[in-house]
Amino acid sequence: MTILADHPVDIAERQLFWRRFREHRLALSSGVLLLIIVALALLAPVFESAMGLDATRVDLFNQYALPDGAHWLGTDEAGRDVFLRLLYGGRISLLVGLIAAIAAAVIGTTVGLLAGYYGGRLDTLLMRTTDGVIALPVLPLLIVLAAIDLEKVGVPAAIADSEIASLYRIMFIIAIVGWTTVARLVRSATLSVRSREFVRAAEAMGARPWRIMARHILPNVVSPIIVATTLSIGSIILLESVLSFLGLGIQPPTPSWGNMLTNAQELITRAPQLAIYPGLIIFVTVIAFNFLGDGLQDALDPRASRR
Repeated sequence: MTILADHPVDIAERQLFWRRFREHRLALSSGVLLLIIVALALLAPVFESAMGLDATRVDLFNQYALPDGAHWLGTDEAGRDVFLRLLYGGRISLLVGLIAAIAAAVIGTTVGLLAGYYGGRLDTLLMRTTDGVIALPVLPLLIVLAAIDLEKVGVPAAIADSEIASLYRIMFIIAIVGWTTVARLVRSATLSVRSREFVRAAEAMGARPWRIMARHILPNVVSPIIVATTLSIGSIILLESVLSFLGLGIQPPTPSWGNMLTNAQELITRAPQLAIYPGLIIFVTVIAFNFLGDGLQDALDPRASRR
């Protein structure tokens, strides 16, 4: 009976959410735009085949070519197609943003649930740790961590110098400093849910703490997690771009939006378009994720839009 009674309510809540989200035109447009950007990035090999080009092929006889039928956005200083490099760079930048944001959300959710549910000394310890991480200067810390030579800490040279190692190192570094916002939000929501009758009933029936947190508390605190994670993706893409711009992120020849900006900085007077294209796509993507996050917040928590 409970399942039958809850089912129409769940459907009504989903319908209400989608109605609220559709009313947020800016967020809806941002979501569509992000889907287009992601689809273009995923279809990079298809465009490469259709255009008859190789995104990594160097052609020094075709440097700085202007946009034409063969090269839709022209070529860079090495004669490589800029449009294809933007698509492949988007794969890297979006992947870093998504995985690092999810990893940070998992860490933050775990910390927030434990702190909010158990309280007491554990809460104090976890929240003081969170405050300590928040107090750290993020960009200098990221630069220091990214500059660590993996070979000197015991990582084999073949792995340390690989593209995969560079990619995962950036995601790991960003995740370990980016979980604090989710942790504080989840802790606050958990403290509220913790005192509700259905949680007390589960405790009285002898349910284990991990089951209570997973089955009864987590589903009721998922809204702030979704919003915070969505908003953080844009910030992480920006951080990855900054690290790549400083030469500490994804290393060439693997393209990312950040290292495309790095390559273009010395050519800004000769070929400004090489900086404009990646800079513009970074700006549009970050703004779109922020608008999407705002729309999700208004749809999931309509009271927030009234405050």
